Amino acid sequence: MTTQIDGSEDEAPRWLDDAEMAAWRAFIDGSQRLMGLLNRELQDRHGLTTADYRILVMLSESPDGSVRMSDLADGVISSRSKLTHQIRRMEADGMVTRNTCLDDGRGVLAILTEEGRRRLEEAAPTHVRGVRRYLVDLLDADELTSVERVFTKVNTAIGERSAG
Repeated sequence: MTTQIDGSEDEAPRWLDDAEMAAWRAFIDGSQRLMGLLNRELQDRHGLTTADYRILVMLSESPDGSVRMSDLADGVISSRSKLTHQIRRMEADGMVTRNTCLDDGRGVLAILTEEGRRRLEEAAPTHVRGVRRYLVDLLDADELTSVERVFTKVNTAIGERSAG
């Protein structure tokens, strides 16, 4: 099923009704608090941000521990310039290296180092405990399925819009 995002900038906005506003505000408040708390726990205990953690996870899930920078930016939902800055910082901390992509010579690979893998392995229990404590364990199976379904729908619709 394709989800269309309707409306143009020239049309009058369709203001949110009370139920829509309540849902929107609950999402904003809950997601910002959740991500802030997860980020704070990772920073305080491991010196990593949630953005660092996502990059380390994506690299660790690649068979050879490397991902093209453009694919990494798409995967962690970051601009290429912001990702480049972040990878430079992570490279200075010894968590990743960069190398030219042998396939085309133009692309750049981000490569997980042993230090990056070690930092990820140390941080993973903290992260999963937080995700479980502050989200997963608060919801029943139907609610978890709804969360997955809703945000898959949102991601698909936004992805189609940004690709078009």
